[in-house]
Amino acid sequence: MNISLNWLKEYTDISLAPEKVGEVLTEIGLEVEGEEVVESIKGGLEGIVVGYVKECGKHPNADKLSLTKVDVGSGEDLQIVCGAPNVAQGQKVLVATIGTTLYSPEGEAWKIKKGKIRGEESQGMICAEDELGLGNDHSGIIVLPGDVEVGTLAKDYYQIENDYVYEIGLTPNRSDATCHIGVAKDLAAALKINYEHSGKVEMPNVEDLKVDNHDLPIDVSVENTEACPRYAGVCIKGVTIKPSPDWLKNKLEAIGVRSISNIVDITNFILHELGQPLHAFDYDQITDKKVIVKTLNEGSKFLSLDEQERTLQANDLMICDGASKGMCIGGVFGGIKSGVTDGTTNIFLESAHFDAEWIRKTSMHHNLRTDAAKVFEKGSDPNICLIALKRAALLIKELAGGEIASDIIDIYPTTITPKEVLVKYANVNRLIGVEIPVAKIKEILAALEMDIVAETAESFTVAVPTNKKDVTREADVIEEIIRIYGFNKVPIPYQIKSAMSNAPYPDPSKVRNQVADFLTANGCYEMMAVSLSRSAYYQEILPIPAEKLVYVNNTSNRDLDIMRPEMLMSGLEAIAHNQNRQQTDLSLYEFGKSYQTIEDGIDEYWHLSLFLTGQRHSESWIYPEKNKVSFFSLKALVANVLRRLGLNQYQETAITNDVWTYGMKYHRGKQVLVEFGKVQTKLAKGMDVKQEVFYADFNWDNVLKAIRKNKVSYSEISKYPSVRRDLALVLEKNVTFNDIKAIATKTAKKLLQQINLFDVYENAEQLGEGKKSYAVSFVFEDDTKTLKDKDIEKVMNKLIADYENKLGAIIRR
Repeated sequence: MNISLNWLKEYTDISLAPEKVGEVLTEIGLEVEGEEVVESIKGGLEGIVVGYVKECGKHPNADKLSLTKVDVGSGEDLQIVCGAPNVAQGQKVLVATIGTTLYSPEGEAWKIKKGKIRGEESQGMICAEDELGLGNDHSGIIVLPGDVEVGTLAKDYYQIENDYVYEIGLTPNRSDATCHIGVAKDLAAALKINYEHSGKVEMPNVEDLKVDNHDLPIDVSVENTEACPRYAGVCIKGVTIKPSPDWLKNKLEAIGVRSISNIVDITNFILHELGQPLHAFDYDQITDKKVIVKTLNEGSKFLSLDEQERTLQANDLMICDGASKGMCIGGVFGGIKSGVTDGTTNIFLESAHFDAEWIRKTSMHHNLRTDAAKVFEKGSDPNICLIALKRAALLIKELAGGEIASDIIDIYPTTITPKEVLVKYANVNRLIGVEIPVAKIKEILAALEMDIVAETAESFTVAVPTNKKDVTREADVIEEIIRIYGFNKVPIPYQIKSAMSNAPYPDPSKVRNQVADFLTANGCYEMMAVSLSRSAYYQEILPIPAEKLVYVNNTSNRDLDIMRPEMLMSGLEAIAHNQNRQQTDLSLYEFGKSYQTIEDGIDEYWHLSLFLTGQRHSESWIYPEKNKVSFFSLKALVANVLRRLGLNQYQETAITNDVWTYGMKYHRGKQVLVEFGKVQTKLAKGMDVKQEVFYADFNWDNVLKAIRKNKVSYSEISKYPSVRRDLALVLEKNVTFNDIKAIATKTAKKLLQQINLFDVYENAEQLGEGKKSYAVSFVFEDDTKTLKDKDIEKVMNKLIADYENKLGAIIRR
């Protein structure tokens, strides 16, 4: 939300520097996330002065240029070459002096310099409208009235005002601060308590509004008073739709609101001034001149202002005409024919209070996050409706003409009164941490317009204004007190108290950070997906029984209706999101939970998921050829993660299932550490991922258990050399490298330090049908002595015999 300092100053006196005002706003809970100086004219006309053309003649070397002498009040006339056809002696003009920065219509800056034009010196520039940002005319220079004093600064002549705009990160509980007057009241209260300010805030005067005639009768009925507790409106006849005056345009544009027309701008102005959304209907488009506030049948169609046909829910509150046809989704969005157009002459102006819960459900369901909906969701003030309506009607009469052509309608069957909250003085001091005098507490509440309606020596009851919807409890009132009193006044205790605690082993946070640092150092990026997911994924793409899914009632987004039962789909969503933005080479990891329903409740599992897709290396002269990631890229990363955690002993099993086309499982018996492999193509395509994806899923709970049981051992580096031997084995295709490794480990025992598969060869003509050749290396080492050839030959002969007998291997000599 953007707040204008100039706008605030219209309601309360502010003498502090803009930067200090920003500090105070942050201190009272309106955190300033950014500050910006806004100029109604870029550059603020700095360096532009009023000059008098004393002489004007033809340029000696150019027929279309004039040579002038201009008095700018500096005591020395300036010689300026001018190309404007209307420049003449005796004119008062605007002169950009040397060093002045001007801006092109595209916003590019350029500086006025002393120079020569066709051989004649030019010491400035006589300006046209478009050169100063005062308009679009470039047919000639600006000629001012003759009574303007020479040397007058252009910014003073045009009354240019710079504004200071604060970007406030408004939290959902601050329904009272959705507008400038709300912020002004909060700021004035803080200034009164801490800076000797009067605390006075001037509200707009609306007492002058009078009904001119009754030429535009209107009948209004509210059928759903739960969703619409208050509905007010008035008809205005004979308005003229036209551009807004500069003062209104400047106010709106300063806070980032685009000017459209006088009527629309007035409704936007009221929204940002008083925090009350308004809607202006074209009176002549209202069937039977009747307005009905009600819900329509589930599935009813509504053509909204953005020309989209929307299917309504049964709890979408609609503003309907006499034919029960929806003109507007109440408090959210207008219909295609509900608003004013250039041809509108009569309007019905609506000012209503809608229930926050109803508006939020509708806004989220239709994905219509309008400014009005955001205000109503936080909880608008029901007792500002009439003030806002009258304020807008007076501005419409002033800026668009017209007459008040009906009585003010105000349907308010049950008056919403201030809530009364009991607060104990002892709790104020206990929760704040400092003893605040009773007199100071009362002064703060008075500054916040929170009246004390009952009081004892130990407590008081306060009436909370209706614009503070979220202040309902004792703690909320105490929060209001400390905001204005000042968090900085609460002393920091000198004593720090701590308690001894036993840290778990391994510490999950430390292990997680250790792995995260390792993966990041290896070029991976951490992602954080939403734990909510779509049940449609597990019905259509990756089937999971519905009884295992954990459903949630998500009113903010009905598509996200379950807690994610696994990690793959959220990762594929992230990959698709990046690929749609031309980011195709991805290495991602995520720590997160999955959720599934079991017999006696819900099981939550921690995971570490890895995703690789695209090229292994970005384009570079070092890697001239494309080098896509593969299963082995992922396998290396998985192995290195386990090695980093000291987990070297585990079993390996090949897997193929609904998730992986092919892959591996590392496990210790039934305890699975990680599963990884190439994601099924149908899953990737189902999530609109256009390239191969390799995915690893660590069962993080099991990994932590394995670390807990793992024993770390170390030994001195051997001073004796190692010996390598190679074997080429012709085997049946169903024999795996794990079979070879298991036999070698058992046979060679302590001497075998390393075994590696470095080549696989298949050729039916040379090896025979169903055969393959494995080239395997063995590294032997003895920590107590240098191995002799006869020791190695003894081991190798035993290995060859075991391979021949147990695996049916043929040794290639």
